[in-house]
Amino acid sequence: MKPVWLFDLDNTLHNASPHIFPHINRSMTAYLMRHLALDEAAANRLRVDYWRRYGATLTGLMRHHGTNPHHFLHDTHQFPELHRMVVADAALSHLLRRLPGRKIVFSNGPRRYAEAVLDVLGVRHHFSDVCAVEQMRFHPKPDIRGFRHLLRQQRLQPARCILVEDSADNLRTARRLGMKTVWISRSLRRPAWVDVRLPSVLALARHPLRRGR
Repeated sequence: MKPVWLFDLDNTLHNASPHIFPHINRSMTAYLMRHLALDEAAANRLRVDYWRRYGATLTGLMRHHGTNPHHFLHDTHQFPELHRMVVADAALSHLLRRLPGRKIVFSNGPRRYAEAVLDVLGVRHHFSDVCAVEQMRFHPKPDIRGFRHLLRQQRLQPARCILVEDSADNLRTARRLGMKTVWISRSLRRPAWVDVRLPSVLALARHPLRRGR
Protein backbone atom coordinates (compact mmCIF):
# COMPACT_ATOMS: atom_id res chain seq x y z
CA MET A 1 0.00 0.00 0.00
CA LYS A 2 1.37 3.39 -0.98
CA PRO A 3 2.06 5.83 1.86
CA VAL A 4 0.53 9.24 2.43
CA TRP A 5 3.26 11.84 2.74
CA LEU A 6 2.62 14.76 5.08
CA PHE A 7 5.14 17.52 4.44
CA ASP A 8 5.80 20.45 6.70
CA LEU A 9 6.49 23.59 4.69
CA ASP A 10 8.95 26.02 6.31
CA ASN A 11 12.48 24.65 6.73
CA THR A 12 11.35 21.37 5.23
CA LEU A 13 10.33 22.05 1.62
CA HIS A 14 12.25 25.34 1.55
CA ASN A 15 14.71 27.23 3.73
CA ALA A 16 12.75 29.89 5.64
CA SER A 17 15.57 30.89 7.98
CA PRO A 18 17.45 33.45 5.84
CA HIS A 19 14.57 35.74 4.89
CA ILE A 20 11.05 34.53 5.68
CA PHE A 21 11.35 33.69 9.38
CA PRO A 22 13.10 36.97 10.27
CA HIS A 23 10.37 38.86 8.38
CA ILE A 24 7.59 36.97 10.20
CA ASN A 25 9.29 37.45 13.55
CA ARG A 26 9.54 41.21 12.98
CA SER A 27 5.91 41.34 11.85
CA MET A 28 4.71 39.40 14.91
CA THR A 29 6.72 41.57 17.28
CA ALA A 30 5.27 44.69 15.68
CA TYR A 31 1.76 43.24 15.99
CA LEU A 32 2.26 42.62 19.72
CA MET A 33 3.60 46.14 20.16
CA ARG A 34 0.53 47.67 18.52
CA HIS A 35 -2.17 45.49 20.02
CA LEU A 36 -0.79 44.84 23.51
CA ALA A 37 0.83 48.26 24.02
CA LEU A 38 4.31 46.77 24.59
CA ASP A 39 7.71 48.16 23.77
CA GLU A 40 9.81 46.23 21.26
CA ALA A 41 11.86 44.28 23.80
CA ALA A 42 8.82 43.15 25.79
CA ALA A 43 6.89 42.24 22.64
CA ASN A 44 9.78 40.18 21.33
CA ARG A 45 10.16 38.35 24.66
CA LEU A 46 6.45 37.53 24.74
CA ARG A 47 6.48 36.33 21.13
CA VAL A 48 9.35 33.94 21.85
CA ASP A 49 7.83 32.79 25.15
CA TYR A 50 4.51 31.86 23.53
CA TRP A 51 6.33 30.10 20.70
CA ARG A 52 8.37 28.00 23.14
CA ARG A 53 5.43 27.22 25.42
CA TYR A 54 2.81 26.39 22.79
CA GLY A 55 4.66 25.74 19.54
CA ALA A 56 3.12 28.87 18.00
CA THR A 57 2.88 32.51 19.09
CA LEU A 58 -0.72 32.57 17.87
CA THR A 59 -1.79 29.93 20.41
CA GLY A 60 -0.56 32.06 23.31
CA LEU A 61 -2.24 35.17 21.94
CA MET A 62 -5.57 33.40 21.52
CA ARG A 63 -5.37 31.77 24.93
CA HIS A 64 -4.28 34.78 26.95
CA HIS A 65 -5.43 37.82 24.97
CA GLY A 66 -8.41 36.70 22.89
CA THR A 67 -6.61 37.60 19.65
CA ASN A 68 -8.56 37.11 16.43
CA PRO A 69 -6.49 34.48 14.59
CA HIS A 70 -7.57 35.55 11.11
CA HIS A 71 -6.57 39.16 11.77
CA PHE A 72 -3.24 38.12 13.29
CA LEU A 73 -2.29 35.78 10.45
CA HIS A 74 -3.30 38.23 7.75
CA ASP A 75 -1.37 41.06 9.39
CA THR A 76 1.83 39.08 10.05
CA HIS A 77 2.10 37.20 6.74
CA GLN A 78 2.44 40.00 4.21
CA PHE A 79 5.16 39.33 1.63
CA PRO A 80 5.24 41.89 -1.19
CA GLU A 81 8.34 40.21 -2.70
CA LEU A 82 7.92 36.59 -1.66
CA HIS A 83 9.62 35.31 -4.79
CA ARG A 84 12.84 36.99 -3.67
CA MET A 85 12.64 35.49 -0.17
CA VAL A 86 12.04 31.80 -0.86
CA VAL A 87 15.23 29.71 -0.78
CA ALA A 88 14.89 26.21 -2.23
CA ASP A 89 16.62 23.59 -4.33
CA ALA A 90 15.65 23.16 -7.97
CA ALA A 91 15.66 19.35 -7.46
CA LEU A 92 12.62 19.52 -5.14
CA SER A 93 10.05 19.08 -7.90
CA HIS A 94 11.91 16.06 -9.26
CA LEU A 95 11.95 14.46 -5.81
CA LEU A 96 8.23 14.98 -5.26
CA ARG A 97 7.42 13.57 -8.67
CA ARG A 98 9.33 10.37 -7.84
CA LEU A 99 7.74 9.77 -4.44
CA PRO A 100 4.89 7.22 -4.65
CA GLY A 101 1.61 7.94 -2.94
CA ARG A 102 -0.49 10.91 -2.01
CA LYS A 103 1.23 14.09 -0.76
CA ILE A 104 -0.26 16.77 1.52
CA VAL A 105 1.30 19.92 2.92
CA PHE A 106 0.77 20.12 6.70
CA SER A 107 1.77 23.60 7.86
CA ASN A 108 1.29 25.82 10.90
CA GLY A 109 1.21 28.80 8.57
CA PRO A 110 -1.95 30.31 7.06
CA ARG A 111 -3.26 28.73 3.88
CA ARG A 112 -2.80 31.82 1.73
CA TYR A 113 0.88 31.95 2.64
CA ALA A 114 1.41 28.21 2.15
CA GLU A 115 -0.22 28.25 -1.27
CA ALA A 116 1.87 31.27 -2.29
CA VAL A 117 5.14 29.59 -1.27
CA LEU A 118 4.22 26.40 -3.13
CA ASP A 119 3.48 28.47 -6.23
CA VAL A 120 6.88 30.18 -5.98
CA LEU A 121 8.53 26.77 -5.58
CA GLY A 122 6.60 25.50 -8.59
CA VAL A 123 5.47 22.35 -6.77
CA ARG A 124 1.81 22.97 -5.90
CA HIS A 125 0.67 20.42 -8.49
CA HIS A 126 2.45 17.62 -6.62
CA PHE A 127 0.16 18.00 -3.59
CA SER A 128 -3.42 16.81 -3.34
CA ASP A 129 -4.19 19.36 -0.62
CA VAL A 130 -2.81 21.89 1.85
CA CYS A 131 -3.72 21.54 5.52
CA ALA A 132 -2.87 24.92 7.07
CA VAL A 133 -3.58 26.23 10.54
CA GLU A 134 -7.12 27.28 9.58
CA GLN A 135 -7.94 23.66 8.67
CA MET A 136 -6.54 22.61 12.07
CA ARG A 137 -9.08 24.99 13.64
CA PHE A 138 -6.14 26.99 14.98
CA HIS A 139 -4.64 24.09 16.94
CA PRO A 140 -1.16 24.16 15.36
CA LYS A 141 1.40 21.40 15.65
CA PRO A 142 2.44 19.89 18.03
CA ASP A 143 -1.11 20.05 19.45
CA ILE A 144 -2.62 16.62 18.82
CA ARG A 145 -5.99 18.23 18.02
CA GLY A 146 -4.57 19.72 14.83
CA PHE A 147 -3.35 16.29 13.75
CA ARG A 148 -6.73 14.76 14.44
CA HIS A 149 -8.49 17.43 12.37
CA LEU A 150 -6.19 16.57 9.47
CA LEU A 151 -6.81 12.83 9.80
CA ARG A 152 -10.59 13.29 9.91
CA GLN A 153 -10.76 15.79 7.05
CA GLN A 154 -8.55 13.73 4.76
CA ARG A 155 -9.91 10.35 5.95
CA LEU A 156 -6.44 9.05 6.70
CA GLN A 157 -5.20 6.12 8.74
CA PRO A 158 -2.16 7.21 10.81
CA ALA A 159 -0.32 3.98 10.05
CA ARG A 160 -0.24 4.93 6.37
CA CYS A 161 1.16 8.40 7.02
CA ILE A 162 4.77 9.59 6.97
CA LEU A 163 5.34 13.05 8.47
CA VAL A 164 8.40 14.85 7.08
CA GLU A 165 9.21 17.73 9.38
CA ASP A 166 12.03 19.88 10.80
CA SER A 167 10.49 20.04 14.32
CA ALA A 168 11.23 17.08 16.58
CA ASP A 169 8.38 18.11 18.91
CA ASN A 170 5.89 17.88 16.08
CA LEU A 171 7.20 14.45 15.15
CA ARG A 172 6.66 13.24 18.71
CA THR A 173 2.93 13.88 18.35
CA ALA A 174 2.92 12.10 14.99
CA ARG A 175 4.55 9.04 16.54
CA ARG A 176 1.99 9.00 19.36
CA LEU A 177 -0.69 8.66 16.69
CA GLY A 178 1.14 5.83 14.94
CA MET A 179 2.69 7.71 12.00
CA LYS A 180 6.17 7.16 10.62
CA THR A 181 8.46 10.13 11.22
CA VAL A 182 11.23 11.74 9.18
CA TRP A 183 13.22 14.50 10.86
CA ILE A 184 14.90 17.02 8.56
CA SER A 185 17.85 18.01 10.68
CA ARG A 186 21.64 18.05 10.78
CA SER A 187 21.60 17.24 14.49
CA LEU A 188 23.85 14.39 15.60
CA ARG A 189 21.19 13.06 17.95
CA ARG A 190 18.05 11.16 16.96
CA PRO A 191 15.17 11.11 19.45
CA ALA A 192 13.48 7.77 20.05
CA TRP A 193 10.29 8.90 18.28
CA VAL A 194 12.14 9.70 15.04
CA ASP A 195 12.30 6.84 12.53
CA VAL A 196 14.64 8.53 10.08
CA ARG A 197 16.87 11.61 10.34
CA LEU A 198 17.94 13.24 7.07
CA PRO A 199 20.00 16.39 6.47
CA SER A 200 17.67 17.55 3.70
CA VAL A 201 14.31 16.61 2.24
CA LEU A 202 16.18 15.82 -0.99
CA ALA A 203 17.83 12.86 0.78
CA LEU A 204 14.46 11.08 0.60
CA ALA A 205 15.37 10.26 -2.98
CA ARG A 206 17.95 7.74 -1.72
CA HIS A 207 16.02 6.32 1.23
CA PRO A 208 13.94 3.10 1.22
CA LEU A 209 10.99 5.04 2.70
CA ARG A 210 10.36 6.53 -0.71
CA ARG A 211 9.35 3.06 -1.91
CA GLY A 212 6.72 2.87 0.78
CA ARG A 213 8.59 0.41 3.00
